[in-house]
Amino acid sequence: MISKDIVKKIQQIEIHTRRLVNESFIGEYHSVFKGRGMEFDEVREYQPGDEIRTIDWNVTARMGRPFIKRYVEERELTVMLLVDVSASGNFGSIKQLKNEIAIEICALLAFSAIKNNDKVGVIMFTDKIEKFIPPKKGTKHVLRVIRELLCSEPSGKGTNIPVALEYMNKISSRRTISFIVSDFIADDYAQALRIANKKHDVIAITVVDPREQELPNVGFIELQDAESGEMVLVDTANPLARKEFSALNTKQKQERSKLFRSIGVDEIIINTGRNYVEPVIRFFRIREKRY
Repeated sequence: MISKDIVKKIQQIEIHTRRLVNESFIGEYHSVFKGRGMEFDEVREYQPGDEIRTIDWNVTARMGRPFIKRYVEERELTVMLLVDVSASGNFGSIKQLKNEIAIEICALLAFSAIKNNDKVGVIMFTDKIEKFIPPKKGTKHVLRVIRELLCSEPSGKGTNIPVALEYMNKISSRRTISFIVSDFIADDYAQALRIANKKHDVIAITVVDPREQELPNVGFIELQDAESGEMVLVDTANPLARKEFSALNTKQKQERSKLFRSIGVDEIIINTGRNYVEPVIRFFRIREKRY
């Protein structure tokens, strides 16, 4: 039985993300993620302005007046959402936790996909595969995806990105558009990412929080690693400690982005302290120009 709070949250996410799709995303998504090619649709009578190269000369000769062949884009893509549901997602210093932002982004991408008649599937993972939702179409299916993400109670705490990528390669015989939604606080995923990106169109969505980038000056605080449980005492009044913390995170961010570029994986960085719509639209527009 789903609680009233969960039902209300599902409705809120649906209303919010559907509106964003209809107002901002539908054209962007369609123009960036093309179908597999063109397929024959119909033969119809020539109209002024039609491309002469599309004239069907056999039908034209038979009917005694010009007819053209019409083709439509063969879409039906499969979008896979690889969602990191590990313990580090339960953090947020502004309005929302990282995992709450992640769910909204997944809803946004899923509604954009079904609006274009594409299928959507989900792989939830921690240090193991927590749940797999096979790709399907339709609003009912997307609402199920949102519900499963909201109700997720993972048994694992750590993050193993290779296990998610390897699982996707195993279950997906055809090329997919695969979004990895994670904070990428993990190690040793470069090789698995490289292999997956050869078979699929992989896009990294990195969800970060301002407090993971820079510490406030509030004296001594205990920091706990959500995944390992390790506790560290930090003197935030010490400018050197704050500087080292910031420098370490900047270095990790640069190394991660450099890795993605070297493999050919696009990255969208989402900050919990800012509107997540703008970076997604910016990504769509940059990618459209490139392709």
